[in-house]
Amino acid sequence: MNLWDIPVIDHHAHNLLTTEASLNLPYVAAFTEGYDPDILAHHARHSLFYRRSIRDIAQLLDCEPTETAILTCRQNLGLEKLTQHCLNAANLEALFLDDGFLADKILPWTWHQQFIPTQKILRLEELAENLFSQASKFETFLELFLQAIDPPPSEVIAFKSIAAYRTGLDIQITPIDFARSRFILLKKAADESPIRLVDKPLIDFLITQALEVAAKYKLPVQFHTGFGDPDLDLFVGNPVLLRPLLEEKRWRDAPIVLLHASYPYTREAGYLASVYPQVYLDFGLAVPFLSVMGMRSTLRQLLELSPTTKLMYSSDAHNIPELYYLGAKWGREILKQVLEESIKDGDLTVSEAEDIARRMLSENARGLYLNFKAQKLD
Repeated sequence: MNLWDIPVIDHHAHNLLTTEASLNLPYVAAFTEGYDPDILAHHARHSLFYRRSIRDIAQLLDCEPTETAILTCRQNLGLEKLTQHCLNAANLEALFLDDGFLADKILPWTWHQQFIPTQKILRLEELAENLFSQASKFETFLELFLQAIDPPPSEVIAFKSIAAYRTGLDIQITPIDFARSRFILLKKAADESPIRLVDKPLIDFLITQALEVAAKYKLPVQFHTGFGDPDLDLFVGNPVLLRPLLEEKRWRDAPIVLLHASYPYTREAGYLASVYPQVYLDFGLAVPFLSVMGMRSTLRQLLELSPTTKLMYSSDAHNIPELYYLGAKWGREILKQVLEESIKDGDLTVSEAEDIARRMLSENARGLYLNFKAQKLD
């Protein structure tokens, strides 16, 4: 199977760093979820992902497979030419960007449009934090929040929640009076500095408000699930904690996308996708951050039970444009390997496997996200 002829929709990635911010961050930081100085200085370069990636990037840039040679080549190219080269090599059809990560250090999502069709993913917690200082009363805050998402802005292709990072995925229905009381307490405790929203009742309330809007427009809502950086409590990133939310019929029309293969809760995520019609999965971050063996194992686990109409590619690329390419390269390669195994096992015919590859790399995302855009335009 040759999957390089299929243009890919990268339905979840992040903006690139500005040149200034990039200079203040070591190159190796793009290849680990850790950020402790000791991890970056002594350990990150010894992961299988980093070592494999250095060879892949060197081949892409036609230089020696060393970090030093790559840095020299990157500097000679400049950010714009490097980005164009990586995106061309990745053969992407579209890019959907969550611009809430390192928001003060990244290039605007519109900057990426010069290279590829780009849409914005609206991070709900960041929106709430930005609005918090603008309202002295809860009613004003809620009104501003709903005005910002209903209707969804024309550039927005999906909502996203990082509740897994802040308070966990055990999201509860919160009465409005309780949410109001939490807002008042936060206001009393807050000074003029920007707030970092970590109040579970208020986060839960805002997510359910966003789900009401998403269901109204059939707009996908992405949830970070599974592993991430040390700010995350992995225990509460298990997607099975979302079950009460998934059982709520009011939000059945809001597609829920579980990001990152929910690794290491991959089988749990696959089960949810197999029994809840609104649940979809992707395998970004797990691919390309794991070893080749780990990537194969993760994708195999997703395919054990998940309907193939529910699975989508993403890169979760961030910081540097090379990750857009590495995600696309290994997304195709691992999918090819696993589908060819399924053919040998007798699970699939060749034509079925080829159809599934197209679905997972682009058609499932196109149907889920771009059909929403078409409905909105109508």
